[in-house]
Order: sequence, then C-alpha cells, then structure tokens
Amino acid sequence: MAQPRRKTDPASSQRRNRSRASSRRTTAARLGRAQLSAGARRCRAKFLRYFPKGFYDPLYEDWERGYKWEAHKRWETTLNREHFRKLLAAGEYSQIAARAVAIEARTNLLFSFEKMALRDAVRSAAAARAFSRGLYDFLYGTEGMETRFNRWCEVVAKLPRRQTRVLTWPVVTVVGFIAQPHTHIFLKPMVTRKAAHQYGLPFHYRPRPEWETYASLLMFARTVQTDLRDLRPRDMIDIQSFLWVQGSEEYPDRCQAYG
Repeated sequence: MAQPRRKTDPASSQRRNRSRASSRRTTAARLGRAQLSAGARRCRAKFLRYFPKGFYDPLYEDWERGYKWEAHKRWETTLNREHFRKLLAAGEYSQIAARAVAIEARTNLLFSFEKMALRDAVRSAAAARAFSRGLYDFLYGTEGMETRFNRWCEVVAKLPRRQTRVLTWPVVTVVGFIAQPHTHIFLKPMVTRKAAHQYGLPFHYRPRPEWETYASLLMFARTVQTDLRDLRPRDMIDIQSFLWVQGSEEYPDRCQAYG
C-alpha cells in the first residue's frame, strides 16, 4: 500500500530556505575574509575591537556615524536638490552659503580654523554666488564626476582667503560627503594616508585638490566597502569612519575599552 504523502508546512519550508540562505551567506563571508590581505584583516580586527557589533554597534553610532548622518538629514531638509534649485532661481546665494556652512558647523569634521576659512570665504555676495553655483553643479550637474569635481576645485580655489587657506582637501570634500554620502567621501589627508598604509592598498595622494587623488580615494573606499560587505556598510559614512579608526590618534592600536 502506498504511503500517504506528508503535507508540507509552508512556514517550515520558508524557515528552511532562510536557514540555507543564511548558511550560504555565512560561508561566503568566511571565504571572503580568508582571502583578505594581512593588512585588511588587521584593520578589520581593530575596528571590531572598538565596535564588536561593527557598523551597527551602539557605541559606533554614538561616536562616529550619528552626527554625520544627522548632518546629512539636515541637508536633505534644507538644501536638497529641489530646495537648492529654488534658492538659486531666486538669487538667494547668501542663504545657500549660510545654510551649507551652518550644517557643517554642527559637526566636528573640519578643524576650527577650517570652519572659519570656509565661513569667511563665502561672506561676500560675489563669493556666495560663485560658491552656490559651483556647488550645485558639483552635486547635481549632468557631466561626469571628474569634470564636476575639477570645476568645484577651481571654484573653491578662487574664493577669498583671509587667513587660512580655503583650497584644502577637507574643505573641498566635506560638503559633498554631507550632501551625498552614498557617492562622496570626506578626505582628511594624514589620517587617510595612514589608513591606506595600514590596509596595504595604494592611495595616490597629492596635496593640492585634484581629480586623480580623489579618484584614487574613491577606488580605495570601494575596495574596503567590498571587503567589509558582510558587516553591511551602508554608505561612505561607514567607510570614512572605518578609515578614521585606522588612522586617527583617537583610536590607538591597543584598544583600552575592549582589551
């Protein structure tokens, strides 16, 4: 006599499928980590010593990601593409510059002297106009990123300087990073160069802001993003924060908090 067919429990079947998928992802992650360079593994281990839950660790959110994401949300509220375009059309250049400076001012991305340099550089009506038009083109223009980035560097280079230089890597990259963290990354030269050395990847740096260095940084960042895919980085905020942990004196190689 034929045995009756066992009924399939849909919920049980879904659980098994999820379990298999999770197992495959875990295996792939382990294989990926095994293929990392020694430098990449050391950098990963250092980051996880400080933040055991990785990019979703509450301490990481508190120390690194939170204020950067809040700055992005403020940008989206006051200077997203539609708001920016309307302000440009109305000739509200000083308002655009003031909003951009105010958003950055509530972060600790720039040093105090860099904040003052940026604030002073856009104070006049002519400078605010050049800054606003150049920034809109950089963020929302239709040409390739290389062209837009080089033009943005030219705009910043021509802004008035009072005491401190305006054309620096932090000043050139901070607004793009805040406005479009899925696309742009923030560059602190000394920390980033140290992080690249620790990681063991090339970073072709030049002191004067230009495309070749920025393109090299983006390539470096995307490689790190791929290497850390099992930790689920969300955007360049997570990648910049990871690199900051590697190169900043705020994070000694011997993590006191976690041994």
